[in-house]
Amino acid sequence: MKIIHFSDFHAGGPAEDWLAYLDKRWVGVFNYRFRRRFRHNQDKLRKAVQYILDARPDVAVCTGDLTSTGQPGEFALIKEILKPLQASSIPLLFVPGNHDYYVHRKNCVQAMKEMFRFMNKGEFDFDDLPLSRNIAGAQFIVINESWPSNLISSCGYLKKQSSDFVEQLCREEKTGLRIIVGHYPLIEDHPILRIRHRLWGQENVLKLLLNKRIDLSLCGHVHLPYEKIDETGRGEYCAGSVTRNGCISEITYEQDKNIFALKKISLQ
Repeated sequence: MKIIHFSDFHAGGPAEDWLAYLDKRWVGVFNYRFRRRFRHNQDKLRKAVQYILDARPDVAVCTGDLTSTGQPGEFALIKEILKPLQASSIPLLFVPGNHDYYVHRKNCVQAMKEMFRFMNKGEFDFDDLPLSRNIAGAQFIVINESWPSNLISSCGYLKKQSSDFVEQLCREEKTGLRIIVGHYPLIEDHPILRIRHRLWGQENVLKLLLNKRIDLSLCGHVHLPYEKIDETGRGEYCAGSVTRNGCISEITYEQDKNIFALKKISLQ
């Protein structure tokens, strides 16, 4: 089985309505104007899409932060770039990031939900999460951890409903690979230093990952790619930001050896 994992595009733009100056979007717009637009190049995402189409993986996994402020125009920009992948026969899984579900404004939430359905090829809706899908002999557990928060927080929250769902699945006999897909890392090496950016409520699911009831955690949020894995390749893979670093992750399961192998693909 071959998985291609990519994340964190951070497409941005100006405030799309005056209400943006009354909610958290003004923070994201300011950040994009003076920082993110100089760091994130959407041409790298176009190269990633072409690579995935050529590589024909068993599944492509996108772990969120398509946008900077979750505005409809930002989603529209990304949708145009991703249309060839969405229209292909390659299975695609997507979870939103904290910059996609950024504020409670009705038009922004609706745009996120429409993009969620588009990215998951109309097979399920945001309100169906958490859920499980079987692809190429592996069980993929798809969870949402992103919710609108205050001006200074970029934290995620794994709510009890989702944690209970994952625990219930993992009580079942493990007959194949089990992979969890979320935006935030489950493993946090510096919880105090990263208190504004960490995931809360993940403790029980993290134990399942460490105890090998879950083989892989695929995440984004952190812009530099990394892997925290054991000798079999099991553990957590962060794809990093494709538009900032110009790389995506290609993860292959070698069934005869019962190991995962990682290949970082440079799109420079």
